[in-house]
Amino acid sequence: MTRVLRPLVAVFIVSLSSTAFAQESKSAALAKQLAAALDAAKLDSIAAKDPTAPDIFCAALYFPNSQLLVVSAKYTVPQLLNDRLNKKEYRDTYIDLNSASVPSTKVFIQDAAADGLKSKITENQPFDQYEEGGKPIAFDGDWKKQKMNEQDYMKAFATADDKYSQILAALLAQLKKTS
Repeated sequence: MTRVLRPLVAVFIVSLSSTAFAQESKSAALAKQLAAALDAAKLDSIAAKDPTAPDIFCAALYFPNSQLLVVSAKYTVPQLLNDRLNKKEYRDTYIDLNSASVPSTKVFIQDAAADGLKSKITENQPFDQYEEGGKPIAFDGDWKKQKMNEQDYMKAFATADDKYSQILAALLAQLKKTS
């Protein structure tokens, strides 16, 4: 490679990685849609069965203009949650699922601004958190603090964003059914 080409390639690679780092997540549009739909329906919670896994339930607790707390997991007594869903007892479903789910199957997401997961934050802004099977990760852009390299951090982010998008889609579908 020529001396002129090397610096240009290096600049190109750095710009690609920073562009990928700044891209909006898959979950962003879905989280914003869910927040708007919950606002319109005057609801602070929603719950549903995961259409891709009938033994998994998901639920969200919404704090307007603040955050979405989302949980997905298997539940120890599925009939109880089925009954709660039929009665539209979404907040109780969230509480039950968050406290008495099968720990190894639990996914918990704190979407700090109810606007989808972000891999990096701007200064003095709250960051999103993701926990699966008891293993938490903070999406604050500081992968070193979490004993990760950037590639592993971004891979974990992509996995979390995909899972969160799947959960949000199930919750939006449930909300549309109940409207």
